[in-house]
Amino acid sequence: MIPGGDQMPYASGRVVHDADAHIMETPTWLRDHADPGLADRIDSLPLAGGNELRQTGDPAEQLRDLDATFTRLRAEHASDEYRAVEADEIMRRKNYSATGAFVADDRARALDLLGFSSQLVFNTFYNRRLHDWEHGGDLDFAYGVARAHNRGMVEFCSVDPRLLATAYVPLADFERAAAMADEAIAMGAAALLVASGCPAGHSPSHLGLDPVWARAQDAGIPVVFHVGGTDDLIDADYFRNGLPVPPDFHGGDENFRSVDYMGIPGPPAQTLATMIFDGVLERFPTLRIGVIEQGAIWVPSWMRQMEAAFEAFGRHEERLQALSMRPSDYVRRQVRFTPYPTEDVGWIIGQTGPEVCLFSSDYPHVEGGRRPVERFEASLGGLSAEVRQRFYCDNFLDLMGTAGIALSRAS
Repeated sequence: MIPGGDQMPYASGRVVHDADAHIMETPTWLRDHADPGLADRIDSLPLAGGNELRQTGDPAEQLRDLDATFTRLRAEHASDEYRAVEADEIMRRKNYSATGAFVADDRARALDLLGFSSQLVFNTFYNRRLHDWEHGGDLDFAYGVARAHNRGMVEFCSVDPRLLATAYVPLADFERAAAMADEAIAMGAAALLVASGCPAGHSPSHLGLDPVWARAQDAGIPVVFHVGGTDDLIDADYFRNGLPVPPDFHGGDENFRSVDYMGIPGPPAQTLATMIFDGVLERFPTLRIGVIEQGAIWVPSWMRQMEAAFEAFGRHEERLQALSMRPSDYVRRQVRFTPYPTEDVGWIIGQTGPEVCLFSSDYPHVEGGRRPVERFEASLGGLSAEVRQRFYCDNFLDLMGTAGIALSRAS
């Protein structure tokens, strides 16, 4: 039952942990959390969400209009009319219209209405920006904005222990990356977010990054990738096709569509394979890695491709000979993925094993849909209650380590 009411939450009858949820940042959110001297270098978000917040005209006028918009939205979210139908609308309201999307104090109520025992929380608008700043050559700025991001994430999630903050760690500089990991862990981050693609100037498997993985392993928290933290997924020339530009999920043209979607697996597949072949997961056997909002339909063939590479090159490469397990075994032991609701999760589990897949809602984003549990249930088909328990709960607890232990005790 929903506390204080007689209505059942959206997800009921089992313990469900949500491996992908988001805040919707306000236009000055990053700047508001930056160190003095850095804030003036951070622009307001050029676009603060869906079509209802699209901006035109003079920048100062835009900011005044947005301030007025968010004052109105906050009042709307606090109104009796908004809350009277909140339980019915919890999966229909999206982006800034959703409960707890940007008002932190409302997010606990959203969790009650959703019926989720926890949410791993990511930013909405900054993955690509953080990546680009990391590759932009100004490391003081790159690590400064990462610190501002991490403060904002931890602050938002501090209102409820069920909210698990992700903190970004740029991997461009070895010493700064280790220091940023220490700082994020001390802040209370539940996971270290890194870009899915290659850092500037060195491999993600470089020995100089071992202190980052060691800190995550020792703290009992995962390293996570999330869609959006790379360069363009595909060459822009693929869109020069002489055809009209189709709308994206939001009805606009600024997000990704079907052709972009096909490029999503590339960065995490290459990065993870490199880390496995170069022994990162061998050296850190209890480190967990989450691949979030990047789908999982590609994982079975990727695992088989790594097996083929292992067979083809194992006789000649000392790094492969030094591995104590086969590549797929590292995946099953240490890597977890969130399928999209449009993917056949039952088939994925059948091909990879019950250890690798996680439930996610993408709340409050439009892309997550209104019925993720129902769609996943349909694709799980006749799989056992044990497999479902792993998908909705146990694999997430394994991913989250120390936080997972605390969550399991709480539930």
